[in-house]
Amino acid sequence: MKTLLLPFLFAAGLSAQSVPGDRLKDAFQDRILSEGTTRLKTDERINLYQTLIKTKPENLHYRNLLAGAYIQKVRESMDFSYLDRASQVLSEVLSLDTKNYEALRLRTEVALERHQFKLAAEYSKSLTEFSSNDSWNWGTLGDAYIELGDYEKAGDAYQKMMNIRPDLASYNRASYYRYLSGDVEGAVKIMKLAISSGSAMAENTAWCSVELGNVYLKAGKVVEAEEAFRQALKYFPNYHPALAGTAKVRASRNDWKGAIDSMQRAAAITPFPDYAAALYDYYTAEGNTAEAQHQKELIGVMERIGKAGGETANRNLAMIFADHDWNLDRALEYAQNELKVRADVYTYDTLAWTLYKNKRYEEASSAMQKAMKLKTPEPMFYYHAGLIANALGRKLEAREYLKKALEMNPKFDTRQASIAGKTLQELS
Repeated sequence: MKTLLLPFLFAAGLSAQSVPGDRLKDAFQDRILSEGTTRLKTDERINLYQTLIKTKPENLHYRNLLAGAYIQKVRESMDFSYLDRASQVLSEVLSLDTKNYEALRLRTEVALERHQFKLAAEYSKSLTEFSSNDSWNWGTLGDAYIELGDYEKAGDAYQKMMNIRPDLASYNRASYYRYLSGDVEGAVKIMKLAISSGSAMAENTAWCSVELGNVYLKAGKVVEAEEAFRQALKYFPNYHPALAGTAKVRASRNDWKGAIDSMQRAAAITPFPDYAAALYDYYTAEGNTAEAQHQKELIGVMERIGKAGGETANRNLAMIFADHDWNLDRALEYAQNELKVRADVYTYDTLAWTLYKNKRYEEASSAMQKAMKLKTPEPMFYYHAGLIANALGRKLEAREYLKKALEMNPKFDTRQASIAGKTLQELS
């Protein structure tokens, strides 16, 4: 993998000479509106743009701003009905102007959110050819390639983004790329640059701070992780990923009451299966079997809702089921279907783990090799690799993997870390 991902130069982005007149006019309108709405919350922006559209329906720029606000609302709430609204607005704009650049740009983001990664790559590539100096298109192209598992192309795209415009958007991508390639120190350093760059959208800065906290936590730096999550909550109060991160910090200290409180707050804002699974583990550790069972039932309800909506691929549910030895046949099915739409290292890790739990050890080992190809410093990867190697009788290899996982973070997971420790002790 390429590891440069630092700016060659500090370009200002698009120059006036390189932008067609209509797009330059839109850019000025966008700047005026941005400066006037900096302090507004996303819901307030949505209301404002809806009012502007009613006042001047022929102005497609206002509709694009509304679509962008809807996409931002998805990020904040994980309510994907807003994504449908954004898509509808963009379809209306493109029906009136098939070459509307703003709408085409936002259409790529919708495709990424819907996990249509091949389509997003096609959209982004086309836009880079139309406007090679727009850094955002290189970013979305890199995002699509990351999910498709084409890391060389992703690195090229991110490097071009960074060269054009070093800012929060490009720094946070560079940080993630560094982490994937095994460079924790570099990932931390660059994510701090992303945070210091800031954003007009407070959620964007908070997201970077949460990602920094997650990197720290995986590396066993609990104090630093806790501070990063605390800062995220300053940028964006009640931010559910930061609350979930805080819960993990507290769980690592066996503070089950504190972990439950933080995770409940996160789940109340956005009811993710991951949050319910964490609460199941925390309640189990606390000895509250009734509440643990309630969380398990909630996960079942969420799965049924997903199925009703046509969901067939879900690596998060696959991992939850495999971790807890629930519905192992469905776990494998979810992982296999996920691989049809994304082929990154995390999907291969999920596939390997579900294959292992279904006692298909040789296939699990093959998938795990693909998950480990970048040497991504994920304790869970090494834990999975260790148990798979152990199942195949490769004891020495199993010891090395399990030792590595626990060296990274001896409490990398509420349930799995203890299994790793016991297995390592048995192998020693």
